[in-house]
Amino acid sequence: MKILVVVDSIDIEDSSGSKANVALIQNLKKEGFETLVYHYSRKEIHLEGITCVAIKEIKFSFMYILSRTQRGISKLFKININKQVESLFGFSFTFFNDVNSIKKTLEKATHFQPDWVLTLSYASSFRPHKALLALPQWHSKWLAYVHDPYPMHSYPRPYDWVEPGHQYKRDFFWQITEKSKYVVYPSELLAQWMRGYYYNQTGKEIIIPHQIFEEDKNNSISTLPDFFNVNDFNILHAGSMMDARNPIALVNAFELFLNQYPEAKNHAKLLFIGKPSSFDSFIKEKQMTVSQIFLSDDYMPFQQVQAMQQATTVNVILEAIGPISPFLPGKFSHCIESQKPILLLGPYYSESKRLLGEEYPYWSEVNNTERIQSLIIELYQNWLIDKNQIMDRSDLKWYLSPNYLRKVIKELKF
Repeated sequence: MKILVVVDSIDIEDSSGSKANVALIQNLKKEGFETLVYHYSRKEIHLEGITCVAIKEIKFSFMYILSRTQRGISKLFKININKQVESLFGFSFTFFNDVNSIKKTLEKATHFQPDWVLTLSYASSFRPHKALLALPQWHSKWLAYVHDPYPMHSYPRPYDWVEPGHQYKRDFFWQITEKSKYVVYPSELLAQWMRGYYYNQTGKEIIIPHQIFEEDKNNSISTLPDFFNVNDFNILHAGSMMDARNPIALVNAFELFLNQYPEAKNHAKLLFIGKPSSFDSFIKEKQMTVSQIFLSDDYMPFQQVQAMQQATTVNVILEAIGPISPFLPGKFSHCIESQKPILLLGPYYSESKRLLGEEYPYWSEVNNTERIQSLIIELYQNWLIDKNQIMDRSDLKWYLSPNYLRKVIKELKF
């Protein structure tokens, strides 16, 4: 079976979405699918055993001139006119030029006759999806992967807001759910959530969760940064907190835990690894009295972060304070792969919680300091008994595995 993958980026260092995209592509190859990848990473990237074609940006077009003119105006006059542009046209001039670049390259891809065409994106770009809409010859074999709600108004609280060109964006996404053969989601809850906005996708939804890629286990202890001591009781949050993922209760709970178990101050650590966030000032202030808290200066290379995830005592999944979290975090598969206990902080209705199960012991609402403190104490006491705690979830390892991926793809009807 041949699969053509059209993807925004396969640069694993630019976002969690790109990491998830690459793991999915690698597992398609691993399961024997003949895979050809067209990517818009803006650089040459090679994935072992997979043919990857870097899509070139069109630099001689009216849309390209408009996009660069807009950038020049913004830089020269210190004003951003993108809001006005998107209100008028739905998308930026750069978006349109990127889509045209992808479409033009795909029109030349006549040597490969795929059984399925899989579009992958990240954040809120969906450039490959927009390009596929203009190629009707592939609609009957189009697998449109939707990683997050779209547009922003479709997000659950507290992420939702009405962005410029909202109706254009909504109409665009309606076309995706209308024209594609299947709409692919990484999460059951996300599929249900989006059905409330796009009822025309009913009967088209399939679930392909973020993948475990087994070869990632080659990350060794030598990859670990100097500040990470494998002999400590380490509680690790890896990834961006953004403005909605509030760590304040976690930090306060950790401080209360240390006050209750002062001997733990010699070997307990709470580590935040990721890009700067709006909570950095709070964490830095807390560090002045709680030296056991570590905050990275910025993003760290994926290989190092994954090595820490595999060597830590506890991995933290921190979700937004809100009624529901239908997303499957990109790092969920990394956490399951590590086989370390997960401290899940999120709402009751959460895809992570649904997968871990109703009886999963280490879950709390994000802002329940007392509950989080009690969970840290329980995890610490378990660690004192056994320094190599294993969370054996063979069910989830199967669900996130290439074998399950193959099963889903093979069951699709042409």
